[in-house]
Amino acid sequence: MPNVPSSPETPAAPTILARLRAETRPYHDALEAGPFNEALRAGAPTAAGTARFLERMYGFLQPYEAALRAHEAELGPAWELPRRYRAHLILEDLQRPAANPGLPLSPDMPPLHTVPQLLGALYVMEGSTLGGQVISRQLERAGIPLRRYFLGYGERTGPLWKTFGQLLTAAATPATADEIVASAARTFQHLDAWINQP
Repeated sequence: MPNVPSSPETPAAPTILARLRAETRPYHDALEAGPFNEALRAGAPTAAGTARFLERMYGFLQPYEAALRAHEAELGPAWELPRRYRAHLILEDLQRPAANPGLPLSPDMPPLHTVPQLLGALYVMEGSTLGGQVISRQLERAGIPLRRYFLGYGERTGPLWKTFGQLLTAAATPATADEIVASAARTFQHLDAWINQP
């Protein structure tokens, strides 16, 4: 009986998290090149620079979280969205009233109208909680008290990120993966333009 060559195994498609890490890396790095992060890398953060960063971050988080709230029922309770809202922590840091904080909001948000678009944005914003833990320690060493936002979920940061990754992996399908990745890339770009504008 002749030997039949075995067909080569089809390489496994990359997971959604692997795609997100790889395909959004240039936009992540561009965001990290801003003045606030430069000061952190130089070991010279300032209270004024931190406050400005937080003000800009609030201007992005507030409309982003409003979009998430509008889709809470569609996403479902497993995502624990109320626990993941953090804009109010910035108001605590800056001692601004929630009713009228007087901070500008980003006029140019990425599209956040579909579940895949929201999942891409969630990847960016939830990922930032991991770096926030490091930033909080750097600010503490510098004697800068504006750390509530960066502390975020505290000891729950790692477990919540793991849960998010599992939910995202389960939610992504071949039909939605491209839209999720594109939304994450757009979120990084819009956030960079808003946070790091002169």
